[in-house]
Amino acid sequence: MAALTAIRQIDLKRIIAYSSVSHMNLIVLGIFSYTQQGLDGAIYLMVAHGIVSAALFFCVGVLYDRFHTRLLKYYGGLVQVMPLFATIFFLFILANMSFPGTANFIGELLILIGLYQKNNFILLLAGTSIILGAAYSIWAYNRIIFGSLKTKYITNFVDLALSETIIFSPLLISVVFLGGK
Repeated sequence: MAALTAIRQIDLKRIIAYSSVSHMNLIVLGIFSYTQQGLDGAIYLMVAHGIVSAALFFCVGVLYDRFHTRLLKYYGGLVQVMPLFATIFFLFILANMSFPGTANFIGELLILIGLYQKNNFILLLAGTSIILGAAYSIWAYNRIIFGSLKTKYITNFVDLALSETIIFSPLLISVVFLGGK
């Protein structure tokens, strides 16, 4: 399972990459369920995941642009100096975890309904993958945003610029809009 591999990563970009692989596994399961709900969920999750993963990779780019590292051990306590980034990153982490009200939730729910109609064992594996996805998402967010500020490794704390906020805005609106349908 790609979710287990994502938990073991120490590079933020790799965590998001393996998260993408895990979501693609769910999409494939939805397609191979051969049910209308599974197919609809797969299509919906493809669109939603495209938006959410782009936003998460942009979040990594923001961090890398400021601190020139993607390793989790150098981060901590960013909520103290980058509250706007912490909020936007949190919303995209929630979407990555398929939190209700976000676009990924609808896609994954439809896939799970389609799997329920065909094979309960595969449904159990898919559900385990979703739970592990929530675990690595929360773990990564906690390591980066909370805790003590590691000023020994990182300096030059600047919150999001206007241009970055403008880039994040349509992505965030799309995730919430597609999650509300």
